[in-house]
Amino acid sequence: MISVIITLTFSLQWTPGFAGDSGVTQSPTVLWVHKGNSAEMNCSHNKDASHYQMYWFRQQQEKPMELIVFTTTSTKDFGSSDQNKFSAFKEKVETGSFTVKDVESEDSALYFCAVSQHSDTVLLHC
Repeated sequence: MISVIITLTFSLQWTPGFAGDSGVTQSPTVLWVHKGNSAEMNCSHNKDASHYQMYWFRQQQEKPMELIVFTTTSTKDFGSSDQNKFSAFKEKVETGSFTVKDVESEDSALYFCAVSQHSDTVLLHC
């Protein structure tokens, strides 16, 4: 029996509008997974506690980047993404994990994590 190795590349040191070290770290940076296994990646940041929102994106070859899940310590929003295929865990503000379940060749992609700061929006009626 031949095992197929799926390459999932994880990378991100990105915060919108910020150049240089963003304080966001992803591991592993490259992960090879046998078909049918799960691929787990971790994200952490060294920002303050107001940066509690974490996002996981996927960029497949020749396709636009897509948001898979938005997480906080109390919320997960997968939008239209399949929760049977993906899972996310975020117990602490500074860290989170993301898993691609039952990996297949079409799961090969760049996977990105990003964090953002919560900001209150005030709607003014004039």
